[in-house]
Amino acid sequence: MTDNIIKDTLLKYFPAIDEETIGKYIKMADLYREWNAKINVISRTDIDNVFEHHILHSLSLAAFLGPLKEGTRILDLGTGGGFPGIPLAVFYPHCQFHLIDRIGKKIRVANEIADSIGLANVTFQHGDSGECHERFDYVISRAVMALGALASIAMRNVAPCKGKGYANRYSPGIVCLKGGDLADEIEAANRAVFDVPVSDFFSEPFFKTKSIVYVPKC
Repeated sequence: MTDNIIKDTLLKYFPAIDEETIGKYIKMADLYREWNAKINVISRTDIDNVFEHHILHSLSLAAFLGPLKEGTRILDLGTGGGFPGIPLAVFYPHCQFHLIDRIGKKIRVANEIADSIGLANVTFQHGDSGECHERFDYVISRAVMALGALASIAMRNVAPCKGKGYANRYSPGIVCLKGGDLADEIEAANRAVFDVPVSDFFSEPFFKTKSIVYVPKC
């Protein structure tokens, strides 16, 4: 995908995006291609689709969440090479992101890419989710585990609900990217679950089978 196509796609879905931010996404796509030749964080057969299948896919969470208040804290659980956390950290420079993964080499790639594009709102942790004891407004993930298991593990890292008023569009909870038929997962989760098709926001054929799943804490 050329730089002009990346720019046009971003402007199509996020018309208020500025040139500096667009430049960071273009550089990000290049950096992932470079790093993936050394450390495999994206399937080698899919690296040519890094912008649409990984960066833009991550940004569907921004399309869903909408504007976030300054200081909103977000945990990316099982971030791998930095998805969806790094693309979202670029989109929300006024929010704080913490990315955690068990695989050290993947966290290294995410850290290097964040440094290369000048992200100052991201921290990294090599380890298991149980080693993170902080609370966040949202826990995000992309196809890390079944929804029931994810909710059981991640909800302890979600900040308590404070009354009925929230500065953000959605109350604290888990927001994750999933694919395929989720009926059994949603039923097994035994919680309030909102399943929103990514195709509600993005028109590319890749997103027809993709979902954003929101599990509020309260």
